[in-house]
Amino acid sequence: MPPPPPPGGREATIRSLGLPVYAPTLLFAIGQGAVIPIVALAARDLGASLALAGFVVALRGIGILVFDVPAGWLVTRFGERRAMVAATILVAVSLAGSIWSPSIWVFAAFTFLMGCGWAVWLLARLTYVTEVMPIHLRGRALSTLGGVNRVGNFIGPFLGAGVAATAGLDGAYYIHLVTAIAACAMLIALVRDDGSSSVAHHEPVNFTRVVRDHAGVFLTAGLGVTAISVLRASRQSVLPLWADHIGLEPEAVSLIFGISLGMEMLLFYPAGSAMDRWGRKSVALPCLGIMSLGMLLLPLTGGFGTMVIVALVIGFGNGLGSGIVMTLGADFSPAAGRAQFLGAWRVCSDIGTAGGPLLAAGVTAVVSLAASSLLMGGIGAAGAMLILFRMPETLQRAAVGRRHESQAADESLP
Repeated sequence: MPPPPPPGGREATIRSLGLPVYAPTLLFAIGQGAVIPIVALAARDLGASLALAGFVVALRGIGILVFDVPAGWLVTRFGERRAMVAATILVAVSLAGSIWSPSIWVFAAFTFLMGCGWAVWLLARLTYVTEVMPIHLRGRALSTLGGVNRVGNFIGPFLGAGVAATAGLDGAYYIHLVTAIAACAMLIALVRDDGSSSVAHHEPVNFTRVVRDHAGVFLTAGLGVTAISVLRASRQSVLPLWADHIGLEPEAVSLIFGISLGMEMLLFYPAGSAMDRWGRKSVALPCLGIMSLGMLLLPLTGGFGTMVIVALVIGFGNGLGSGIVMTLGADFSPAAGRAQFLGAWRVCSDIGTAGGPLLAAGVTAVVSLAASSLLMGGIGAAGAMLILFRMPETLQRAAVGRRHESQAADESLP
């Protein structure tokens, strides 16, 4: 795992996460950003039909979802550092296999395996940051982690497009292979595993018991983050389809998405500061409310200008929510069984990520695209109400718990 806090018992800082966490994450995200847009095209090159190519794309997300829970066991059993290194190696193997796949079915299997590796990586770094960061810095630390991901995912497609000019579609896979190996090398070179990981040495905790003991959290805050993920994932299909519906060219759609993503990247640190200063609800509620408003307004747009306005609204809401899903999971997670809890927490998020586009597609097929957009907005509004009325403010709860622990420690002193 990344190095322990500095000598003398000083708390970890956001700056101390720079090389061991943020730098490898940026490399990994650049590779992800390069690969994600071309999976369907690579599948088509191997002879897949449009439907089969869509299924292959979905396998990456399915791999992440299926492996969220096993990832929690792996992190608990081996610690965050070893889990991240193993996940990086697994991703590298899946990328090499994808490049040299002789058939579409072998390619599909490696795409699924890639998602499994990503699941372990994502959970391991979340568990580590949760462990080492003090509560008053956790929001900023995790929103910065989300921001680094966004920056990497933004750079990746442009880098992939440049390499594709000379290396073809395989170029994107080579980029991710190089960035994954570089990230793994950084972990091995900069990260010292001296056995100090509290996670690696936790007493084994039954996953079913963890879920049962925290069922109330998953049925309230967990459903809230599912709504956030539904909005985030469905906008990636609903927005371009609506733009096509009103007659915009593909270049205009790309520009709209770029403008929206730029808005998101500007807001990740202010979002973390707001979480640490005013509480998690101060970010979760505007995130859901503003994104929902954007989806509700989408059917009213009729041209490039109005689409840009709505995309900016949605990007503003999503940017405000940078790191909120990870931060809420970190706040609610127990000390014993933390990795298992976070694995289940990621299931809540990934169900929304996988299910949002499917739900949007189903409503579009049965009713209309406008109805799909309105339904997504309604889901977001329902999630906001759930968080407003049913979810406790975790910053206050965690701070109170920390004061009680400190008082108990003081009273135990002779």
